[in-house]
Amino acid sequence: QVQLVESGGGLVQPGGSLRLSCAASGGIFSLYAMGWYRQAPGKQRELVASISSYGTTNHVDSVKGRFTISRDSAKKTMYLQMNSLKPEDTAVYYCNKAPNRLGDLFDWGQGTQVTVSS
Repeated sequence: QVQLVESGGGLVQPGGSLRLSCAASGGIFSLYAMGWYRQAPGKQRELVASISSYGTTNHVDSVKGRFTISRDSAKKTMYLQMNSLKPEDTAVYYCNKAPNRLGDLFDWGQGTQVTVSS
């Protein structure tokens, strides 16, 4: 079973940037399509971006052109570069498997808080 630890969140002004990291341990990270999710207060967790084991990426429309997902399978780490941040990006960000037909996910980590505010 893979364990996931998110880091890199913080408080940033609108228009600023952050780089989130997701460190995996305990499994063969490179086998899995992975995703970044976020959950804002009072809202359901939503997928933000995903990346296949081969490196093919997808980003939801609300972050397209601003966020970039990437992975370094040798380091068992996935990243989310977030630029031009907006207050509506404020949420706890989590990493996990990308959505799949089995609905199979790893245990959720603690997440990392991103707050965009002036």
